[in-house]
Amino acid sequence: MWSKGKDEPATMNYPEANRGSAPQYAPPQGPTPIQTGARTPPPAAAAPTAAIGASMRIKGEIHTREELLVDGEVEGVMESESLLTVGPNGKVRANIKAREVVIFGSVHGNVEVTGKIAIREQGSLIGNIKSAGISIDDGAYFKGSIDITRPDPKAAARNEPKIVAHAG
Repeated sequence: MWSKGKDEPATMNYPEANRGSAPQYAPPQGPTPIQTGARTPPPAAAAPTAAIGASMRIKGEIHTREELLVDGEVEGVMESESLLTVGPNGKVRANIKAREVVIFGSVHGNVEVTGKIAIREQGSLIGNIKSAGISIDDGAYFKGSIDITRPDPKAAARNEPKIVAHAG
């Protein structure tokens, strides 16, 4: 008669209820909504993101280094060194400076972005944009001017590798 030895792994019997069930949710990792062209806001559980909830109303200045999701009301000035997302319930009456901005709600103010800005399908922006790149979906609303910025050639030249050819 055969018996299982200590070297052989035990097989797991999964209960029938677990078969075919939906996989557990895991927060997305990787590219930002702008890079993927996502048309829905990121889930609130996507860490590490600070959030201003739908029931919150803030008046003043907000400065952050981490990603920020605004789904409430903000009036004043907003600055982020990362991605700033205005959720579908977000109502922002502020000038914004950030690395990247994605708008699903409404923004009334000027937006200055070092990277890209995206106004998604139900998003609304009334104000001027200064950005390196822009994406405006069908169904989005925008009123203002757009200033597409280019990287400073002197700064780009400092970062480029130099190739030196020697004749000999």
